[in-house]
Amino acid sequence: MGDRSRSSAGSPADEALQSRDGLRIETRASVVTLTLDRPDSLNALTVPLKVALLEALLAIARSSAIRVVVLTGAGRAFCAGQDLAERAEPDAPPLEVELRERYNPMVRALRDLPQPVIAAINGVAAGAGASLALASDLRIASVDARFVLAFGRIGLVPDSGLTWLLPRLVGAARAAELALVGDPLGANEALAIGLVGRVVPAAELLPAAHALADRIAEGPPRALAMTKRLLEAGWSTDLDEALEAEAAAQGLAGASADHAEGLAAFREKRPPRFSGE
Repeated sequence: MGDRSRSSAGSPADEALQSRDGLRIETRASVVTLTLDRPDSLNALTVPLKVALLEALLAIARSSAIRVVVLTGAGRAFCAGQDLAERAEPDAPPLEVELRERYNPMVRALRDLPQPVIAAINGVAAGAGASLALASDLRIASVDARFVLAFGRIGLVPDSGLTWLLPRLVGAARAAELALVGDPLGANEALAIGLVGRVVPAAELLPAAHALADRIAEGPPRALAMTKRLLEAGWSTDLDEALEAEAAAQGLAGASADHAEGLAAFREKRPPRFSGE
């Protein structure tokens, strides 16, 4: 990652930000990149990988040094979903237990992160792998990316938040077609229906994701975290509740040192230096 890279060590939160169990963690300045790193298995999700990812997300949520998260996959896939070989083991827990104990907390942790999350979708995002991409705040796709929601083809239903996330991102009719038919969706099709924000050549994917992450990292952390909460709450509140939530959040933002810094920078015609205070 160049001379801006650093490793994390010291506190319990830092210790959770170590590469392990198929999760590679790289921190560059205030941006952390989480790479699902099981390329021979298309980054399919095993229990150790799910545990490592959840612990990393919880540690990131406690970190004031990290301002943006990039989530991506190694090799030619973003994430193929559940590792089916693991499910074939005789001691595999029932699916509802696996969802409640591992998948649901992982998706909830992604949605609850105060830091913005950018999914850099480098290849196939299937099943719960698609859920991880959709649970992120922003999505950049390689031209090689594909979304596969073919749960029905193996006799299952969409899970890991897909039935909640998908219609909110692309609308009810598109969501029903994707979930019920299960045909793969290419990167440009995903762009056309609003599932991703942009499509770039494969070689430009991580540079584009990191450039966007760097821009966001320059923003006011507390205000961005409150913006995330307002956007999340807006899906389940009415207009009056949203107006009141905005007013309350704006009161906190307006009293912050970052707001004062933003005003000073505007008056002095210089870039602001936000501290998160």
